[in-house]
Amino acid sequence: MDNIVIVRGGGDLASGVIHKLHRCNIKVLVLECEHPTAIRRTVSFCNAVFENEMEVEGIKCRLAKNIDEIKRIFEDGDVPLIIDEKCEILDEIKPIALIDAIIAKKNIGTNKNMAPITIALGPGFYAGKDVDAVIETKRGHNLGRIIYEGYAAKNTGIPGDIKGYSKERVIHSPTEGVINNISHIADYVEKGQIIAKVGSENVYASLSGILRGIIYDKTYVKKGLKIADIDPRKEELQNCYKISDKARCIGGGVLEALLNMCFIKNIKIFQ
Repeated sequence: MDNIVIVRGGGDLASGVIHKLHRCNIKVLVLECEHPTAIRRTVSFCNAVFENEMEVEGIKCRLAKNIDEIKRIFEDGDVPLIIDEKCEILDEIKPIALIDAIIAKKNIGTNKNMAPITIALGPGFYAGKDVDAVIETKRGHNLGRIIYEGYAAKNTGIPGDIKGYSKERVIHSPTEGVINNISHIADYVEKGQIIAKVGSENVYASLSGILRGIIYDKTYVKKGLKIADIDPRKEELQNCYKISDKARCIGGGVLEALLNMCFIKNIKIFQ
């Protein structure tokens, strides 16, 4: 298996990157953790961890358990995903590039020794030292910009504004425990409506709108963890099933950085 690009993470922003690269005929292998906590699961390839496969805008991602299954999935023209939080697959596969798309807001182990080309999304990485390039993930004028030296903008903790709502859109777990979902992605919910329970505590809709994302049912969550996201624009129902503008912009930045680094380092990405 040659010319493989590994992407760490399969959440909604990572999926925008994966989708973009796959559409450009780049072979992408996704590495995920055992219990992904993505919210926008209908546009997150990591949902394959729970459902064995996940299709996002016409591209199918399938869960693999070993190298042979990864090869078969590539042969079928799909995207393989393997549970490998520590990148142990690097002992068997030597990718031309590794992309950290975990969006942990900090570096949890990615370094330039992992692949000839390394790219990371968002804060926590110093471009030129930790990785070759960093992609800006903060909304605004610099979203998707490639940074070759220095850090991306710091995490503000403030979600993007939609129709005048920002922090109100995001719902965090009121306590620690197992979540039991009552509402589902794409449901219209009213402010104050019970959308889930964590243990015995109710989780209420923070505003009226479309439930754009909610963490996978029966997930064990910690207090304060982001567990749901509401879009106040009830006319934007189809957004639940489409890669966001932000994810596509970041994906474009990754593609540009990848091709540029291939040119600089004289690496052939296409066979």
